[in-house]
Amino acid sequence: MPKVVGIDTGGTFTDFVYIKDDGSIGFFKSLSTPKSPEDAVIEGLKALGSGETVIHATTLGTNAIRGQFGIEIPKLSLVTTRGFKGVIEIGRQNRPKLYDIFFEKPKPLVERDFIFEANERIDAFGRVLEKIREEQIEEIGSKLKEAGVSSVAISFLHSYINPSHEKTAERILSKYVEYVSPSYLVSPEPREYERTSSALVNAALMPIISKYIERLNKRLKELNVKELLVMSSSGGIVDAEEASKRPVQLVESGPAAGVVATAELCRMMGINKAISFDMGGTTAKAGTIVNYEFEITSEYEVGGESNHGRMIKGSGYSVRFPFIDLAEVSAGGGTIIWRDDAGALRIGPKSAGADPGPACYDRGGKYPTLTDANLVLGRIGESLLGGKMKIRKDLAIKALSSLGEPVEIANRSIKLADLEMARAIRLVTVERGIDPEEFVLFAFGGAGPQFAAELANEIGIKKIVIPPHPGVFSALGLLMADWRFEDRTAFPKDIEMAYRNMEEKLLKKVGRVDYFIRYADVRYVGQGWELTVPVGSPVDIKEIKKTFNKKHFSTYGFMLESDIEVVLARVFAVSKREKPLFSAPKIRASGRAKGYRKVYMNGEWIETPIYCRYSLDEGFKAEGPLLIDEYDTTTFVPSGWRVSVGAFSELILERM
Repeated sequence: MPKVVGIDTGGTFTDFVYIKDDGSIGFFKSLSTPKSPEDAVIEGLKALGSGETVIHATTLGTNAIRGQFGIEIPKLSLVTTRGFKGVIEIGRQNRPKLYDIFFEKPKPLVERDFIFEANERIDAFGRVLEKIREEQIEEIGSKLKEAGVSSVAISFLHSYINPSHEKTAERILSKYVEYVSPSYLVSPEPREYERTSSALVNAALMPIISKYIERLNKRLKELNVKELLVMSSSGGIVDAEEASKRPVQLVESGPAAGVVATAELCRMMGINKAISFDMGGTTAKAGTIVNYEFEITSEYEVGGESNHGRMIKGSGYSVRFPFIDLAEVSAGGGTIIWRDDAGALRIGPKSAGADPGPACYDRGGKYPTLTDANLVLGRIGESLLGGKMKIRKDLAIKALSSLGEPVEIANRSIKLADLEMARAIRLVTVERGIDPEEFVLFAFGGAGPQFAAELANEIGIKKIVIPPHPGVFSALGLLMADWRFEDRTAFPKDIEMAYRNMEEKLLKKVGRVDYFIRYADVRYVGQGWELTVPVGSPVDIKEIKKTFNKKHFSTYGFMLESDIEVVLARVFAVSKREKPLFSAPKIRASGRAKGYRKVYMNGEWIETPIYCRYSLDEGFKAEGPLLIDEYDTTTFVPSGWRVSVGAFSELILERM
């Protein structure tokens, strides 16, 4: 029985990675079960013989808000300050589609009849202007219980400065409602709409995530699993209790794991500028790592729309919580290829997912996907998962033929996917003031290595790393992640003292902390929005201003001589966990091609050598075109690129 198992539930596959007795890595994949995600988890663990500790990443939170069939949002309520009943409906004046007169805002998570106003008031300095009436909160609690409300959010004016009224309401309402989500615990920071929305999203997810974790924990105990841990969107591990109390932090847990794994491998290889590129079955995600640390953002919209990787503000439910800064586009192996009303070829955003999957999976899928395109072009073989899963080229050809000549359609759709993914990478580089040509592209996910080289050509990147076990690399990130807990203070008067108080609080909560990471949300005095910058210890306000000016210039193209103010001080407590060894299983280090396959490149079919990755030792070198097969993916090395094997069994592709 393995000691630790990482399980990443994706849209198409559920990935399992575990540490063997000798410290090396074992792994396998199984098809996901979207209607009951825990089924795939349990069946995989049974096949593995269970494990002592399970570290889990899940997309359940995102799927719930997006309205996935079979996941029902519970009946919610909101208790807010008198006069602020309409804060959710009013929101912001962002119009996601400026010229679409038929655009409708997302349906509010809470019905207006279940929004209650409390007679209380605290001002912006934390002074109590009107004391909360406990008897009124008792009356509201009785109404909630009678109406069958299972979860309630509390958001009072300026509770980020003084949460005493929210604490009182939390204590009283907990007697009537099972799940209570006060904003001071979810998002203790200014801006009433964003803070209220964050508390509501958390309230919506609490019953869903709590019950999922409860069900999963019960079934895990039957398999003698001792501990369940969960990956958070900020790139750290939290326990099941923390995940149940603040499930809003799990919204992007799966994609976060891949960035964590990239940062750790960067540290081992000494690469301080990297782009994490994760292309799975449904989407492609891109993030940046600088000096072995990933970028953090506190702005996100759950269930919102994106345009070429940009989150469209106003299209979803606002959440203020730390997330790894990622750009995501609808380009994965299962992304459907189609024609619009004008006859133009398009890809996404719809995906074939795990059920029925791409047409070539022979599971009932009728629509052509990017996986079908790669199969027809010869970039992948006619089997997956080490030969355990056969895929049918004839079905791929049939599906693509519905749109035109199959090879032409396949080739054009791959180029469209490259353009779409390039936009995502430019979003986290060029649009952040970063030159992507200075970075190394780390490509993983089941589809990432198939697209990496041509994507790098599109962007101008000269070096690519394909990590060990790329198809399960995000799940591997679960094993690489450390404990990470977060706290924040709005408008600190004494910034250094605020950090010290938060660090002391987190130390008591966690028990052991290896180091703290400090951030601050900073703006010029009078500005409406902030930028997040790292902060040293002890605090040096001149250094903060210097860092902020530099980031402001790279983001907006200018900086001011104005004074700055720290709107929010944020700190992460990090406790290190034991890391697995990076190594790839060796079958037979022959270094010779195992065969040949015709691959369509540059308008012609080329007889291309195929290598088995596990037969390549450190120091192996070859020039493209060639293919490298392994259990969970195929790496495509086109002409103009050379490949070698590094010290950690990584494949290194360099442009010639």
